[in-house]
Amino acid sequence: MRTRRAPLWLKVAAAGLAAALVAGVGFVGVKLFTLRSSIVSAPLNLGTDHTALPVDRGTDPLQILLLGTDSRANTGGRYGGDPSSTGSGNSDVMMLMQLSADRERVTVVSLPRDLLTTIPACTDPATGEVYPEQQFSQLNMALSYGGPGCTVAAVNELTGLEVDHFMMADFNAVKELTTVIGGVDVCVNEPINDTYSKLVLPAGVSTVQGEQALAFLRTRHAFGDGGDRGRVRAQQSFLASMARKLTSEGTLTNVPRLYAIAEAVARNLTVDEGLAQIPSLLALADRVKSVDLGKVAFVSLPTTLYEPDPNRLVMKDEEGQRLFQILREDGDVTAESGGGKGTAGGRPAATSEADGDEDGSTGGEAGGAVDEAAGPGTADAGTASGTADDAEEPAFDAAAQPVQVLNESGTGERAQDVAAHLRSLGYDQAVPAPAEGTSPATQILYAEGFEEVARALAAQLGVPEPSVLSGGTQDGVAVVVGQDFTSGTKLADTSGLAGGLSGQTADQVTCQQSGGF
Repeated sequence: MRTRRAPLWLKVAAAGLAAALVAGVGFVGVKLFTLRSSIVSAPLNLGTDHTALPVDRGTDPLQILLLGTDSRANTGGRYGGDPSSTGSGNSDVMMLMQLSADRERVTVVSLPRDLLTTIPACTDPATGEVYPEQQFSQLNMALSYGGPGCTVAAVNELTGLEVDHFMMADFNAVKELTTVIGGVDVCVNEPINDTYSKLVLPAGVSTVQGEQALAFLRTRHAFGDGGDRGRVRAQQSFLASMARKLTSEGTLTNVPRLYAIAEAVARNLTVDEGLAQIPSLLALADRVKSVDLGKVAFVSLPTTLYEPDPNRLVMKDEEGQRLFQILREDGDVTAESGGGKGTAGGRPAATSEADGDEDGSTGGEAGGAVDEAAGPGTADAGTASGTADDAEEPAFDAAAQPVQVLNESGTGERAQDVAAHLRSLGYDQAVPAPAEGTSPATQILYAEGFEEVARALAAQLGVPEPSVLSGGTQDGVAVVVGQDFTSGTKLADTSGLAGGLSGQTADQVTCQQSGGF
């Protein structure tokens, strides 16, 4: 029997395809080699008593320490010449990220730069010098004791966890990453013109990238009271917005786009030796690509002022250890109430972190506990009625509280509707007020002395904790109805954080309040 010969065109096509595949593999190989040669690595843990066990990046929970250094190296003097920012600089952004073993959750805990803690003895890998243990040392200084591995050792000491990897980015990494992904949407309630960080934004939603993205993350003065709390909230909001963008555009499942991101940051990224291979970095993207945004949680470490020096912070031990216990159990900080192993539900509430300024000073955020003796929001014979289920009855006269309702939803007569609903709950002075523009998120803003009223209203309307902000109104409370609240009398539920933890999830859109710098 004669063998049928393949037509010439098919042979040519097959040869061409084979050549293209070989060329493509070679191209990818060259690109991966180029990327690998750009990545700087450093030892994972410089602690002298380090005894890490091996971790399986595919099946174990992973702890990854994210660091942002303020080093001015390779910036050409563009950001000033702070003597403390030579060499590795200080780690002004510190976030501990846990990837759950079941690939269903990501928890990111923000650690304030002014936190006083124990920095264990560390050995500098370059010089062999041993830095002795430091008691009550500022956490962000650990970077100067030999590099990021000493910060890893300090975080292990603080949390009782074992950090598996670290990633340290510099100023250029932030600029290049935000540029390659096409920017990140951020929201501010008032125009921002911060002469310190050079952040300039109009009121409302803006897309920032490059220098403006870096300024948004670095600013010490633009948000809240100009301290650590406002900055941490802004960073959490920024990362939540970035997560929404990457998810909506399918970036985490798009290998060419992932490569572009890796290429953008590799030149400015320092990682531990276990992440120095590009496939290892891409494997992390595979771990998080299918996580629901409601299970991506950004949590603030519960802290309080350090009494001998109110410019510094210390962890609230009970609340902080409760948070770390959840992480040690590979638990869920977004779990509903009801308790159970590894959940935040059913536990005493952890309170928000105290305010600490990024340059070492501590500001007092406007608002606080209402004076029970006199002033707005004071106790009276009458109390607010119709409070949320299981909420404590507030100690103020609801009928006497000035409440303005602004419609920034872009829909109908929402200010009138919500004000009428609040009057039915006993807030007799709730009235609609003029509003300009639109806001993506519903917020409750309060003047000094009205925090308790604001939080009671938040419970009534289902407004999440990150959207209850000091400032933005001269008197009383302002309820800003956003585009997420176009109907009904209670905001559609988002997962949020359980157990009284402070922070937000990636599915929550939040705006920043100007600090009046």
